[in-house]
Amino acid sequence: MSAVQTINPFTGETIQEWQSMDFSLLRSTTAKARSAFAKWEQVTVPKRVERIRSALNYFEQNREAIAADITAQMGRPLVQSRGEIDGLLERFNYLCDIAPEVLQPDTIARKENFHREIMHEPHGVVLIIAAWNYPLLIAASGVASALLAGNTVLLKHSTRTLSIGEHFEKAFGGDDLLQHVVMDHDSTAKIIEEGDINHVVFTGSVAGGEKIYGSTAKRHFDCNLELGGKDGAYVAPDADITPSAAMLVDGAMYNSGQCCCGIERVYVHEKVYDEFLAACKPLIEAYVLGDPLDPNTTQGPLAVASSAKLMEAQISEAIAAGGEIITGGKTRQISQGTFFEPTLLTVSQNDLSIMQEENFGPLLPVMKVPDDAEAIRHINDSPYGLTSVICTSDQSRAESFSKQVKAGTIFMNRCDYLDPALPWSGVKASGKGSSLSRYGLLAMTRPKAIHFRTQF
Repeated sequence: MSAVQTINPFTGETIQEWQSMDFSLLRSTTAKARSAFAKWEQVTVPKRVERIRSALNYFEQNREAIAADITAQMGRPLVQSRGEIDGLLERFNYLCDIAPEVLQPDTIARKENFHREIMHEPHGVVLIIAAWNYPLLIAASGVASALLAGNTVLLKHSTRTLSIGEHFEKAFGGDDLLQHVVMDHDSTAKIIEEGDINHVVFTGSVAGGEKIYGSTAKRHFDCNLELGGKDGAYVAPDADITPSAAMLVDGAMYNSGQCCCGIERVYVHEKVYDEFLAACKPLIEAYVLGDPLDPNTTQGPLAVASSAKLMEAQISEAIAAGGEIITGGKTRQISQGTFFEPTLLTVSQNDLSIMQEENFGPLLPVMKVPDDAEAIRHINDSPYGLTSVICTSDQSRAESFSKQVKAGTIFMNRCDYLDPALPWSGVKASGKGSSLSRYGLLAMTRPKAIHFRTQF
């Protein structure tokens, strides 16, 4: 077994050392999950809801400890880490509310002498591979739907945020319903391909998603993939500029820009272009970089220090092509942490890396466009399709935009938020399948057709 260290990105200190599980231990852990599944799938949905709501008390009772763990492990300001717990509770409670109805069998219209229905059976043992950037929320979407649907869970959390996996096990792990597993990439592929896994939920890179998809294909079962994003926004000429600028700046800068559905590129109609830039600049310059435990800090260090080099290269390319830095644009070192200044810049063309490649940092590149059609064309000119935003006072304009833009979620006058009542899904390289909503619950099941002849 190899050792895995969790490092504080601000201080550089080792927080904890974990032992990666060998394959024999992973097999025995999976066997426990299989045994637990045989019992859990027989529990009625209302009883599952009751059990899960009770487990949520753990997060309420341990708010400060969990928030402190998030901040220490990935550098987010403590006040933001506390808010993630509220998001987890919102998602779980909504799915608990709808599960008894959604998971009921679907009865087909009466046909004489026949009874027909569609049952929603759980997959079995679900492996959930969660990312570090929203360690509670990302895991919560899969865990809630999987458990409510009657599955048991193996939760593999990111090596950057391993203690969050431990918190989930403390909350939901009774009777082996959820077990936290620590494994490397090779062991992950092997347990999918050779172990007793029935479904995989993965959040991470496009390259990682392709490997997971290949592994599940070898055993002919499916997976849910939430991958990258390069989410584009359009500021229409009728937009209310002040709140639109505040919203998009927050969408780009929150969590140091380390969000797959954060705003990574903005197209602004030429009539309001200068006004929009002027509104954004003071908002971006107001961010305070520093110790994430300091209540005055509004931006913490990058969790992945190497992201700074990518952003520097993207900015250099944009400037060489005629772009201009309005504010920010530099890497800074504070304590042992690597920070990147919140950055506003203009760009002149859409084929630049800064407009095409995910950077996971606090950058807001802005491009002028003459009309709605060009904004839509640029937004669609991307390998990704997770979310897109239109800022407008005209709902009909937003509806036209929604019909043309290829993305899993279309926002009007908001961004960077997952409503648990709506499916979370991506198109193109942003992923496949759904989480949250009734569709996320049903994704954790397979349909079984019941076709009874009741009389010859």
